[in-house]
Amino acid sequence: MSIALTPFARARLFPRDRRVTAIQDCTAEGFIEHLNTHAPVQVLDGYAPFCKLHVHRNWTSTRCSVLPISADNRHLLRSAYEARTKEELPVLVRWFEGIEPPVANYLLPILYNREQLALEDTPIEADWGVVGCLYTMEPAELPMVPITLLRNALGIAEGGSGVALDRAAYRRSVAFWDAHANWRP
Repeated sequence: MSIALTPFARARLFPRDRRVTAIQDCTAEGFIEHLNTHAPVQVLDGYAPFCKLHVHRNWTSTRCSVLPISADNRHLLRSAYEARTKEELPVLVRWFEGIEPPVANYLLPILYNREQLALEDTPIEADWGVVGCLYTMEPAELPMVPITLLRNALGIAEGGSGVALDRAAYRRSVAFWDAHANWRP
């Protein structure tokens, strides 16, 4: 099985500005080499048949991407309307500012198979392509944010995958993200 890095994931996981919320101490090429030469601790099924998550012990200094919201940190939450790419419409996002999370124990690259990526106009030579990565303390998938579930249901033209909305998964997502947020420096 071969793995490649999609342009979408490259821009988000290895941005030119080298922000501290991205993957640290590793180049994009080194990341893909690691995924292709080190077996994952575990392989998880994703939200659709074309999606898998590979659980790897964190070999970098990348920090956890999500933190629980508490009475002590709620005042550090910020929000704004943002788009992930120039083509997508902005959506409401929120994050912590002024918090330094712990180094993640696990990196979970999110993989789509070659066929799905071709449907999304992202052809790859490899069997699987990285579309994102979770940085977690536990070897488990975090629920997608609600807007990602909605975007996926809207279809490929709107930056999604075309997978229909699963109302139960959406409710689980809302419950999780109501109590958690990402962070930024």
